[in-house]
Formats: sequence, structure tokens, C-alpha cells
Amino acid sequence: MSELDSIIIETRPNPESAVIWLHGLGADGNDFVPIVEQLQIPSHMGIRFIFPHAPVRPITINQGYQMPGWYDISSQSIVDDDEDEAGIKESSAILKQLCEEQEANGISADNIVIAGFSQGGAIALHCGCRYPRPLAGIMALSTYLPLPDTLSDEISETAIDTPVFMAHGRQDEVVAYEYGLRSKEQLDENNIDVHWHEYDMGHSVCGEEISHIRQWLMDVL
Repeated sequence: MSELDSIIIETRPNPESAVIWLHGLGADGNDFVPIVEQLQIPSHMGIRFIFPHAPVRPITINQGYQMPGWYDISSQSIVDDDEDEAGIKESSAILKQLCEEQEANGISADNIVIAGFSQGGAIALHCGCRYPRPLAGIMALSTYLPLPDTLSDEISETAIDTPVFMAHGRQDEVVAYEYGLRSKEQLDENNIDVHWHEYDMGHSVCGEEISHIRQWLMDVL
């Protein structure tokens, strides 16, 4: 088993698919639990939603204050030469292990979606593009592609078969809209299929976005 505690919600017994959803910096697994009900998943679809709690770690940009985070952030620019490569790879490995646990429990990789918001979305992109088997999809919300210079050398052969849902607010005050758009272009350059959505919002999730997520999940699962 992975070392992280998680909140698990199943839409019906013996689900045949799974969504592993990572929260953003300073939050925890409870952050996106309400979205399960908001998505209004049809009764015939059995989905196991897994909301892990990130490890507590010091965050440099917050004066070293200890908080839940998937990796450290040292500057406002977020995307810079000081990315926490070790932390990103550590959390990416944890997410990979969570996926493998679902496979061991009978859910095939192509029925697993890995999702995340902000920092969690960055880990979803990093792990998903390197996962050795085709996933049902990667959902990356209000986020960016971490360690982009390593992608072309590390991308898995199956990544081009994994659809990616990216969504970003045009007024995002935490992860600039331009970061998200540039990440979308970097994924395009690596022949990854990106479904791009943008909204008039800040660093958050809006009702229209939830509707689009619901439709995308129904399509890929």
C-alpha cells in the first residue's frame, strides 16, 4: 500500500474504474470531495474516487511554513530553474504507486484517470506522461507541466494514447494563464492529445468547468 492516507468514495459497489485526484498546495484530500456529487455520475457508471492527502513539508515561498504539498516552491514565478525536481519525482512515484494499487485490485490502467488541481495537476501531468501503460486520461486543472525539459527523454510510448483534459482560468492569480497555455503547447509538441478549456475565472473551478469535466469523464471512462 502507498504511504499516504486517502479519502475514497465509490459511486456504486465494485467499481470498474478509478479517478485519483490530487489537491493543491496547502489543502488536503477533502478539498475536492464535494465535486463527486456535483458531477452527477450516471448510476450505471461505477467509479472509485480517491483523494490522497499530500505529505506535510516546508514550503520555501511561505517562509518555510509546514503545510500539505506535493513539492516545494521557492519563487513566485513557479516555473523556473529552481523547480523542486526531487519533490516532483517523489510525488510522481507515489501517484504511480496509487495507480498500480488500483491495477492490483482489478481496475485496468485504461480505466484509471489521474487528476489534479494546481500542484496536484502538475504531478498528474508528470506521472501520466511517463506511466508505462495507457491510462484512461489525465486531468490537469489550473496547473502547468513541471520539469518540461525532461519530457521528451522520459515520455512513455503509451502517452500519446492517453487523452489530456487541461483547464485554466484567464484571470488566474496563482498559476498564470500563460504558464498553462505554454504547457499545453509543450504537450502538443510531444504529440500528446490535449483537450484545452479556458474560463473567465481565477485560481478556482467553475460550474461550466465541472460540466465539461463530467462529459470528458463519461467519454474516457
